[in-house]
Amino acid sequence: MKLYTVPVAPNPTKVMLYLAERAEAGHALPIEQKIVNTLKGRQREPEHLARNPFGTLPVLELDDGSYLRESLAIIDYLESRYPDGALAPSEPETRARARDLERIVELKIANPLAIYVHYKKSPLGMPPDPVQAAAIEKQIQAPLDFVEETLGDGRELLTGNSVSTADLTLASHLQFVRFIDIDILGERPRLRDWDTRYRARPAAKAVLQC
Repeated sequence: MKLYTVPVAPNPTKVMLYLAERAEAGHALPIEQKIVNTLKGRQREPEHLARNPFGTLPVLELDDGSYLRESLAIIDYLESRYPDGALAPSEPETRARARDLERIVELKIANPLAIYVHYKKSPLGMPPDPVQAAAIEKQIQAPLDFVEETLGDGRELLTGNSVSTADLTLASHLQFVRFIDIDILGERPRLRDWDTRYRARPAAKAVLQC
């Protein structure tokens, strides 16, 4: 299998973190990672559009030549195909709570942040929009407060003491914001401590660039 990806971009980084976490735990997956240079527009060239007509990343090429084009679908597929060392908890309630928090993080924080970066200082050269950026800053405050409160029980990571896709999702998007030198965590000491702990993990050190 091949993963077409690009460093720093949040959704590709999420999958790269997933692969790194599996590898650090002794369950490396047989996937070749191939970088697509988005700064040079390679994602819009026919070669990549043949893999993904939307021109986005990541893309996982399966052994049969077909493709998966969404980060969570890629992770779910790999969790099912390679269950030994899967990140998802095996107990149904714990698994559901982990997925619940992952969706909150992605839909309420990560997705708005991915847009926010381009409104503030787009790496792709899009024009800034201070009004829209301010609206997103306001929008993400309550979800960030929710995660801050969730960490109040002393857990090491977002869904407990084991890494989950929620950690990967938030870490990858915080890196994207740091890339333009913006701090969005505010006065949230638990979130800051989590961020420090996660970035100290070997998998994070291997993948995150800022």
